[in-house]
Amino acid sequence: MSESRRELNAVYEVSKTLATSLDVGKTFREALNYLVQAFDWRRAFVVIAEGEGRLRGLCAVGLTREEQQRLQFESGEGIVGRVYANGIQVMVPNVHVEPLFLNRTGGADQSPGAGVAMLVTPIRADRRTVGVLAIDCLNPGERRGFSGDLQLLKMVATLMGQALLLNRSVSAAHDSLQDEVRRMHKVLKPSKQIEQVVGISAPMQDVFEQVHQVAPARTTVLLRGESGTGKEVIARAIHNLSPRKRDAFVCVNCAALTESLLESELFGHEKGAFTGAQAQRKGRFEMAHGGTLFLDEIGDISAAFQAKLLRVLQEREFERVGGSAPVKVDVRLILATNRNLETMVQAGEFRADLYYRINVVSIQLPPLRERREDIPAMAKHFLERFNRENMRAIQFSPAAMRVLSSCYWPGNVRELENCVERTATMAHDNVITDLAFPCQSNRCLTQVLHHNERIDAVRPVRLVDIPITEVPMAPPHSGAGGGGGDAGMPPFADSRSDPAAFDDGMDEPGDAISRSDDGKPEGERERLVWAMERCGWVQAKAARLLKISPRQMGYALQKHEIEVRKF
Repeated sequence: MSESRRELNAVYEVSKTLATSLDVGKTFREALNYLVQAFDWRRAFVVIAEGEGRLRGLCAVGLTREEQQRLQFESGEGIVGRVYANGIQVMVPNVHVEPLFLNRTGGADQSPGAGVAMLVTPIRADRRTVGVLAIDCLNPGERRGFSGDLQLLKMVATLMGQALLLNRSVSAAHDSLQDEVRRMHKVLKPSKQIEQVVGISAPMQDVFEQVHQVAPARTTVLLRGESGTGKEVIARAIHNLSPRKRDAFVCVNCAALTESLLESELFGHEKGAFTGAQAQRKGRFEMAHGGTLFLDEIGDISAAFQAKLLRVLQEREFERVGGSAPVKVDVRLILATNRNLETMVQAGEFRADLYYRINVVSIQLPPLRERREDIPAMAKHFLERFNRENMRAIQFSPAAMRVLSSCYWPGNVRELENCVERTATMAHDNVITDLAFPCQSNRCLTQVLHHNERIDAVRPVRLVDIPITEVPMAPPHSGAGGGGGDAGMPPFADSRSDPAAFDDGMDEPGDAISRSDDGKPEGERERLVWAMERCGWVQAKAARLLKISPRQMGYALQKHEIEVRKF
């Protein structure tokens, strides 16, 4: 092969190698390795410029790790430093007799009896020198000419300069993008956070803002929301952010105690006040003196005890059961309920004066279905805790996370936590897929709760069935319903969002289908199609319109082979 042909092949191989990756250290090393092998050179290295005229080794072939670490030069220092400073290519026939040769890597010591030539070429990019390419080879008798090698090195250095320029441009763009991402994260980062509470959604950010605003005051706080939304966690957060954080935080579940027990539990009792009262006992109000008392399920206390509690809230004093001496306390009250207190006041089930006394600052906790952005982070948090406690390494697949994010979650955070723990416990490997959830095999235990229309969280509506025959087969699978969701049903279906969807008293003109007295078609299939059309082909709404369960609706649609339209 002619010399020019070999050099042309070398330039091609080097350019192809440099284009394989933006990692210049890797590609430069591969290019040098090819050149050393192809042209029988002894060693080669590349140094690049850093700040203030310093050069450091980027890559090398034929040098040990220790020798490569010594590839550091100042601008103008030795042969390499002068080539960088002057930008002129240099060929040294014999380094043994060259006074500028520093022998920093010990290259001259490896062949003491033979001449060693050194070829050094500046690497230029954007009209400036950015590095130096150097090779050395044996030159017995100093008779060899290096004009072809110098020309080849000049072309290789040009290719390397372009690669370095591209790398720095991409790195600058990447750094700029990273800076922008960090800036946006800083801008979008929630201004308020609460320990042990996951919440990046807008509704939870509103809650955090209210918590931080109300915590420093002594004001009574009423936490409202469905069961399982984390009212006790928020109550603890208010206490921990208040000046009372060093004193006690006392919890009482009012629904778990009878009226007599609740009075003794809150106010305490004197010795001999009742059978079994063998000593004086302080109540929860006294135990929380100087701190915070959290009364959960306040909507479940009796009317008689409501009157007693009202006096304590007004006077901040009480008498122990069986005692007569008043006891004054300094307590900050936080109350919580999942009931609709306004409806209870109207029905005479809750005292209006007590309602006004406790409803000073009211914080509404959103249900989980209204802050779905928090579900992935919460699910990962619960799974990580399960892994720590059980020494496992389980993860969610993307499909499994989509299932969790699509569920209606009538039990809110508590149900999500239980679903994650149950699924992780029953997982056979370290990846939870979408098929691992009970809802995917129609075994969801809470699907009947998903579309209950209720006044509050503890008063479910009874579903009234009409005689639609169920077929002994699974309903069609048309989407992920969630850890407790109905397969194929939109999680947000709610009759209250579209009252007109249930106005079944109006018939469309020209309707040829025979109808019964209630305005519905007579045939079972016709009724199904009629209901689906009036409800926008939302199965959950159509089921409520026909007063059947969503499960029965799915069976009936499959039985009559009615294809559900998707918009």
